[in-house]
This record gives sequence, C-alpha cells and structure tokens, in this order.
Amino acid sequence: MTNSSLTSTNASGSDAHDFSANASMTSRFLTRWLAADPARAGQLADMGGLSLTPSLFARLLQKEISAGLALPRAMRRLRNLLLSTLITRDLASGGDLPQVVDTMTAFAEFALQTHVAALTAELHALHGVPTGDDSGLPQALIVLGMGKLGGGELNVSSDIDLIFVYPEDGDTRPTSPQQRSLSNHEFFIRLGRRLIGDLSEITQDGFTFRVDMALRPNGNAGPLVASINMVEEYLLVQGREWERYAWVKARAICGAPADIASLDSVVQPFVYRRYLDFGSIDALRGMHAQIRAEVTRVEARHPERSNNVKLGRGGIRELEFLAQVFQLIRGGRDADLRSRSTRSILQSLADKQLLEPDVVSQLLHAYTFLRNLEHRLQYLDDAQTHTLPASEPDQLIIARMMGYADTAGLLAELDRQRQVVSTQFDAIFAEKESPAGAQPRSQTGFQPGFQPGTQPAAYPGIHDALLADDPLDALEAVLSRLGFTEAHEAARRLLSTWQSTRLQALPVISRNRLIALVNAALPLLADCGAMQLITLHRLLDFMETVARRAAYLALLTEYPHALQRVVRMMSTSDWAAKYLTRHPILLDELLDDRTLRAAPDWPAFRLELQRQLAATPGDTERQMDTLREMHHAQTLRLLAQDIEGDLSVERLADHLSTLADILVDQTVLAVWNTLPQRHCEIPKFAVIAYGKLGGKELGYSSDLDVIFLFEDDDPEAPAQYAKLAQRFITWMTSHTPAGILFDIDIALRPDGASGLLVSTIAAFEKYQLKSAWIWEHQALTRARFCAGDTNIGQRFELLRLDVLRQPREAAPLLQEVRTMRDKMTRAHPAKEGRFDLKQDRGGMIDIEFIVQYLVLRHASASPQLTDDIGNIALLKLAGELGLIDAALAGTAADAYRVYRKLQHHARLQGEEQALVAPERIATEALAVQQLWDSVFGEAASA
Repeated sequence: MTNSSLTSTNASGSDAHDFSANASMTSRFLTRWLAADPARAGQLADMGGLSLTPSLFARLLQKEISAGLALPRAMRRLRNLLLSTLITRDLASGGDLPQVVDTMTAFAEFALQTHVAALTAELHALHGVPTGDDSGLPQALIVLGMGKLGGGELNVSSDIDLIFVYPEDGDTRPTSPQQRSLSNHEFFIRLGRRLIGDLSEITQDGFTFRVDMALRPNGNAGPLVASINMVEEYLLVQGREWERYAWVKARAICGAPADIASLDSVVQPFVYRRYLDFGSIDALRGMHAQIRAEVTRVEARHPERSNNVKLGRGGIRELEFLAQVFQLIRGGRDADLRSRSTRSILQSLADKQLLEPDVVSQLLHAYTFLRNLEHRLQYLDDAQTHTLPASEPDQLIIARMMGYADTAGLLAELDRQRQVVSTQFDAIFAEKESPAGAQPRSQTGFQPGFQPGTQPAAYPGIHDALLADDPLDALEAVLSRLGFTEAHEAARRLLSTWQSTRLQALPVISRNRLIALVNAALPLLADCGAMQLITLHRLLDFMETVARRAAYLALLTEYPHALQRVVRMMSTSDWAAKYLTRHPILLDELLDDRTLRAAPDWPAFRLELQRQLAATPGDTERQMDTLREMHHAQTLRLLAQDIEGDLSVERLADHLSTLADILVDQTVLAVWNTLPQRHCEIPKFAVIAYGKLGGKELGYSSDLDVIFLFEDDDPEAPAQYAKLAQRFITWMTSHTPAGILFDIDIALRPDGASGLLVSTIAAFEKYQLKSAWIWEHQALTRARFCAGDTNIGQRFELLRLDVLRQPREAAPLLQEVRTMRDKMTRAHPAKEGRFDLKQDRGGMIDIEFIVQYLVLRHASASPQLTDDIGNIALLKLAGELGLIDAALAGTAADAYRVYRKLQHHARLQGEEQALVAPERIATEALAVQQLWDSVFGEAASA
C-alpha cells in the first residue's frame, strides 16, 4: 500500500484561504463545493499544514461517521475535501505531481480497505464465513488495483480499474439458524456488487470513485469475481497479449498475504517470460494502432475533442507503452523492471543504460508536464477528461492553471513535450527498415500467408521461388542474380530448410517470419565472398534452432542491424555461429553498440553478478543459470570486439581470464551458501589456477585446471570443503537450460587422481617440497591464486616462490624436462603434411618447456623469473639476463605470438586442433628448434 507522508509547505493557516480563493477562480468544482456550505472554507483552511496520510483519512472519516453519516456518504465527503485540498495545494505550488498521485492512490486504497472490511463483516453476519473446501480456511476477497491505481499514480478524477479474486471454492459456514449459507462464489459476488455501489453510485455528495471492472477475465462478459484457479486457467488458455500489458500493473489492495502470494505465482509467469520477449513490441504496436485509430475517428467526428493528452500522439499512453515494453521484454529476467510505476521504470531504464539518461530525463519531464496538464483538465469540473476543452475561455483557464499567460503558450509547450515522447516512441515502435535490398516488412511474413508477386522487381526474393513449380531452379535463379557463386548448392540448402519437418511444423506466422528473415539476410550473405555458402549453412542451422521461439524471430525482425551483425559474426567464425546457436538468448547483446563495444568494467560486472545471485537465494537452478547467462553475455561482447579487431590475442586472454576468476569466486560463495551445516560464514578455502587460466592465456572454450586448498582447524572442515569442491565442480560443469560454465580439470592436485579432492595448505606445502615430481614444479610456473580466501592465496604464492627458487642441478633437471617432452611427443604423433601449433616439435609446448626449464634452473639466482608475466615476457627477460641469446629469445617470443594468433583463428573456426601447413610457420618453427637446442645444449654442458 502506498503510504507517503505528504506535507504541504506552501499552504497553511490564513494563506490557505487565499490559495483556495485563487483556486476557486479556476476550478468550477472547487467553486461549487465551497458555495454549497459556508463552513467548507474553514475546513479547507484547517487542512493547510496537515500530512495527507491514511491516519488522517481515518480521523476525518470517523468524524463524519460520528456526526451520524453512513460510511458511503462519509467517504464521499472525505473524498471531496481531499480533492479540494489537492487542487488548492497543487495550483498554489505550480505543480506537485508526486503529492497528487500518491495522495489519490493512498486514499483509494484506504477507501477500498475500509469498505471491504465493513461489507465483509455485514455479509458474515448474514451468511457466515466463506471457507475453502480444500484448505478449510476462512476466505477473504482479494481486490486487485489495475492501471494507475496499481501503479501508484492515480489521477484526481480517475476511475479505478479493479479485479475481484477469491482464493478457493467452498461455502459459507453459518453459526446461527438465521444465517443462510452461500457458495463462496455467490458470497464474493454479493460483496463485489455492494463494494462497487458504495464507491461509485452518484448521490448528493457525488461519488467516491468510479469503478471499471472491464479488465477482469473475459471482460464484462465474465463473472464479477473469479477464484485463483479460474484466473490461472483463463490466463493459461485464453490470456491475450494486451492483457499481459494490463496485468503488469496488477497490485493487491486487499486480501490475505498468503492468498496474494498464491495469486502472484499464477500471474507472474503470464506477464513475464523467462526469455527476452521481443514479440511484445509488435503486440503493443498493434494495440497502440487500434487506440490511435479510435482517437483519430473520434477527433474526425468531433474536432473539438482534439488534443487528447492521454491517447493522442505523443501522449501519456505512448509514454506508458515506452516504459512497459521494456518490462514485458526483459522483466522475466530482471526483477528490477517489474515496478508498477511509470516514473520508477523510466528511471530504471536510465540506470541500466537501456535508454540514454538524457532521454529519460526528457521523458520524465514530459510525463510530469502531461500528467499535471491532465490534472488541471480534471480540476475544472471533476470530470474524467483528458482532452483540452473546446471553448476558448476554458482553454485560457487551463493555460493559466499551468502557469502560461495565454493558450498559445500552453499549446506550444504541449507540442514540444508531445514531440519528445513521439520521437522516442517511434524509435522503438515504428516499423523497422529492413537491410538493404530486403522486402518491406509488410511483405515479409506478417500476413497470415504468403503474398506472391508483391516483391520489388529489383529483388524478387525467395517467396515466389518457393512456390514455383520447380522451386530449386527458381531459387537458384534468385541466388544467381544476387551474386552467389555456388547458387545451386545454396538453393538446395534453402529448399531443404523450407521443406524440413521442423520448419513445416511451425505456426504460419513463425514460418513466414523465418523465411522473411532469410530473405533479408541473402543480400548480406552475397557480400561474404568465398564464405557465402559456409555462412548460409551456419545461418540456416541457427535459424532452424531458434525458429520455435517466436521471440528470437521477432527480435531479428524488429532490429535489422542485429541480423546484420549475426551474419557478420557467422561469416567470420564458426565458433561464434555455434555459440549463438547454443545460446540464442544472447541475441539481445547485439542490439546496443555502446554495450557491445565498451571495454569491460570488471568491478561493475562483479557487483551486478553478486546482486543477481543475491536476488534468488536458495534457488540453485536460477543461480546456476544466472552465472551462465552473464558469462555467455560477456563472452559474446568480447567476441564481437575480437571480430572487429578491437582486441589483441593477449588482451582478449586477459579479459577471458579475469571473467573466469570472477565466475569462479562467485560460484564458490554461492555454493558455500547452499551447504546446510556450514561451520563458518565465509569459507577458508581457495581455488588455485594452473595451465591457461593460471598463465592468463585463457581462450573461448578452454577448460579450467584448478586445485582446491583450505586452512581451517575446525573438525568439520575437511568434509565441508570436500563437499564444497564437489558441488563447485557440479555447478561449473552441469548442463542447464543456459548451457555450462566451464569444464573442470583437477588432475594437477597432489597425487593426481588418487589424491584428495581438497588439501590443507600445510599438506600441499609438504607435498611440493618433499614429494612432487619435476613436471609438477613445471606446472607451478603457470599457477596462481584464482579465488577465495586471500590469506591462503598469499601463502600459496610464498610457497610457489620458495619451490621455484630452489637451487637445482642442471643435468637431472635437463633429463626430467626432456623425458617429459618426449612422452608428450609420442602421445601426439605428427600428422603428415600438417603442423600442430601446440604439440609438434618447434611449436608452443617447446617454447613453454624452455621457459619452465629456465625458471626452474635459474630462479634461485634470478628470482625475477618467477614473476607472473607470461611466456613472451619471460623469454625476453631470460635474454636480457644473458641466460639465452637475446636475439634468439626475441625471435622465439615473436614465434609464440604468431602461434597464439593462428591457434586463436583456428578456434574461431571451430577447429579442435590448430593445424597449419608446415611452410606457413617454417621460419618460426626453425627459430624455436634453434632455441631448444641452444638452451638444452647449454644446460647439458653446464
């Protein structure tokens, strides 16, 4: 319930009388109200400095009832006093929208709750208490406020949109022979009818609120009240798109909290989809078109009703649609967008960068202007109007209420504010232009069926071709005209897609949308050069996968530039194509260039991830999906920047490694909070990264090599941390609807597969100093603290330095390293005619082994070799220290950089192994082999 403490600082004491006198010169309602009873001027003056809160409403209402008035009449008199007070204050202050709408909302809630309580007591006395058949519990009416009442932004003369719901069927239970039992349904119908009458019947004191029940299930043709089960069945079976828009505002004013929660669990899935629902744009566009058509019709027949500030062009309704389309699209995934207040949602759009802050500021200013004007139109006669009056004298009154000297000034400002709204409305809702060469949208599948023969002559498209007697030849002809070099093969794939069982099983509108999107993409595909056919295959694989989700087709239809970006990404990278196909929800990330091309803000990412995880405590499935969704979204942004050439391979690896660090850290904390008998609030537990993550060289699909350490004397600690590690691996590797996070490799833990899953830092230290193999010390050169307890991380780093800086004899070390390298060579035999960038001699592993050997051999004398600076920098450092030939070190470092770029390119093309023609890297491989011979030859002689 809205319960704002609203105090007028502009009107008190005798000043209030002056304000009311000025207001009465502009508000005919106030003039009539004051003239009807000389005592009212004093009542109005007494209201001057009071806070307009429910406690005041209750005192004033009781005063009227104590004077002998029945509740309905007392409520009407209270309403008239409050309205007069608001008119006086609002006009005196020059406009105070929050005070007006908050007060009217609070009063509507007060009136509903008061009347429902009184009427319920009367009906209980006549018929007994309604009781649920299933629960055996007493039943109470749930009154839902819809529209501006639900949003907490009620007008001064607005009707209130209500829906009546009761929890469950059953009967009343009489407690005396005089009481007559009723079914719960009949009981609440009687209660609802009497409530409407008590609020809306016009008497000598007017009305409290007009009541509109048209938004209930089945509208005016449906029953006045419905059980929760009836509401659920209706929304599931018959609920229409426009009703989702209406139910966004639904808010319970009366009812038992548990029953309200049950109803919310029914309504929320209907209103908010778990996926991004871009189909809402077209639905709201259609609803708006119907509203505009009706307004245009009325204005044509009644020109005096022009300038409708609510329903007209750039009016309040368009502004509300602007806010609510974002709610319907994104509210299922972002609870922050489920506010019922238009003002609150607009501000959230700025905070989340969904709209530019300056645009939101303009929209909020326009909203305030339009709502203030709406109130002044209603102040005139307490009429539910949204249209400027026809008479010039009344127009001048309204202008002066708004602070303008004449009507022309008001109308000019009205035009400016409506232009602000309409411009932004068109930017979101106007029919989108298709990519160059594509069909106009009205001809691309939004009709119930095909419209053959409507395509522009310059580009006939594929619709007619698919309906031709010989569709394969017809498609080939179309593709040839577009410039496809392998038009026959492309035509075969298009036809097989069209004839596939999956596509033919789609609803007609989805089938037509998909073909329309393919049609729009063909000119883009034709520009892909040698990648035409490959990109077509990738795109059609993607389209066939997402076709069952109309929202994805709607997104690509609404935002042609997103389709262009999809084609570009797929032409560049098979990995990107497969990634989008597995995670089509990421299409949303392709809409905003600012977000897509912005450098990652990792502290902000961490905070947002923390916030989203904290929003769903105890919901393991949702938290796992949250981790995956945020990982996928950030990965796609990095991929887009990578494809555009904004990131070097090294910088990309840094970003991907930082992303993994954050996800690992937050997963550990989230998993720990799921353990029911954890012995401490923050786990004394750390994750240590090895391999590519340890060396900050992570790629798009790299797995994570990790080990788990803890330092905790509690007797329950070993079991608790083992459970934490097990669940951590499960959270990371499990397939959910959002995919997986990472594959996890824990083979590098002490004693490998036979070792414990988690180790104390002391046991790990003992193992490394006493029992570890040389290859395990090699692995330590690329190990670092990744996440968890920083104290353990610091101890690990000190141990790592201690181990790596131990003096070592050259010959045994040489033999160990070469033996391990030989094992790896035998395990990965060379492929004839192809060079494996990672495994073959002269490749990446040779360089990594050289660096690891140099660190282990010389770190005791040159401790800077243990710095975590990466292989390229370590090679150059070794050259500067005179440990290897500086020129050869530089050449090998350059070779490593070339290898990483080529390996990265192979990954982008979806290749599991990075294989190239030997001549492609002959110079680099020779340099690495020379360095290998130089390093190990020197070591042998030493």
